[in-house]
Amino acid sequence: MLLPIRSLLSLLAIATLAQGAIVYRPRRVDEAARHNLLPRQGSSASSAAASSAAALNNAENDSPKFTYGTADPKYPGVVAEGPMGPTNPKKPSLNTPVNQTSMSRLATVNSVDDWCTFGPPDNKKTLGDVEGEVVAYCTKPRNNARVIPDGTVTAAHFVKTPLYVQIMALGDFTKINFQKGDSGGELDPHGATNLGNPVGGNVTSNITGSDVSYEEWMNYVSHELMCFRICIAGSDQAPPSTECQHSLDEVGCYWIMPGNYFPDQFESCDADAAYPPGIYVSDGSTSSFQQYATGIWTDDGETKTYTNGSKGEETPTAAQSQPSSSNCKSYSTIANNIASLAQASSSGGSGSGGSSSSKSSGSSDSTSQKSSALNISPALLPIGILFAAFVMGSLVL
Repeated sequence: MLLPIRSLLSLLAIATLAQGAIVYRPRRVDEAARHNLLPRQGSSASSAAASSAAALNNAENDSPKFTYGTADPKYPGVVAEGPMGPTNPKKPSLNTPVNQTSMSRLATVNSVDDWCTFGPPDNKKTLGDVEGEVVAYCTKPRNNARVIPDGTVTAAHFVKTPLYVQIMALGDFTKINFQKGDSGGELDPHGATNLGNPVGGNVTSNITGSDVSYEEWMNYVSHELMCFRICIAGSDQAPPSTECQHSLDEVGCYWIMPGNYFPDQFESCDADAAYPPGIYVSDGSTSSFQQYATGIWTDDGETKTYTNGSKGEETPTAAQSQPSSSNCKSYSTIANNIASLAQASSSGGSGSGGSSSSKSSGSSDSTSQKSSALNISPALLPIGILFAAFVMGSLVL
């Protein structure tokens, strides 16, 4: 079974240091990574404030800034070439009818108050059991998708970098059909069958001034935490399949998408790009880690087993990069002002189909020129992840 070369190279990462160009060469891609069959289990998002504080304490303050060359929006693998999925409109648009039973799988990330996440179509199963069938939920009525009720999102942090846009949010996502306590999982355009999670899903952004459908993205979401990154440009040092790495699905938002996860805040910032997930630079050496997993998969009717990584090895406790932010603008809240949705969610319902529309709004508080390290990673990560260091002179291909 042949897969696109982009999938085979999904573990490629190239890091350039401030002093000298040290290239991280790809290790051998094992069967699990090649077929995207790693188990999909997200890390818990409980106690976001405590985790954020612990992550700041664990941050690597002496990390060199990620040097990735020139970010090219036309780099191969940036713009999606495939069609919109069968449940999706032909293009993204605002002010579409509110339909809380919609099966649209078109997600958009534009700004702190205009974004979507994928979530379960109903609350009968956990996210891990329905990843192929998840649907889009958006903060505004758009894309014929379901709308996130006001009051669901309690914090949101949006960043624009040269390589990607990223939204990080906290809230009560049981209001969009997550079961209470569901630790969630990771969604991406590949999935176990390389058809995507969800199947037929599409992702767009207008951050460049017009709507563009993008090829590489990753969306981690649980009952109380969400992060979504879309790779909008690439370079030889940071191809989009590397900066939007999709095979490290057990470590969760704080580690994979470092940023500001503090509660009760709404802000939009420019930011430096983070190192690709899993890449570490220290003392002139570049290393990576590989997530441990075992299982079976079927290739042309033949059942095979795989082992990814090695059990019992030490897990890193923080992401490498500390992307700095600037030009930050804060908001008091974000809202779409659709009262019927807020009432339905407060009474325990997830909303119902029907047509209505309302203009969304974000209340701006202040603008500040600041630069701060926003590296967020949990103090404790899930057990069963391999840390495999590959020093430049001894990498095994």
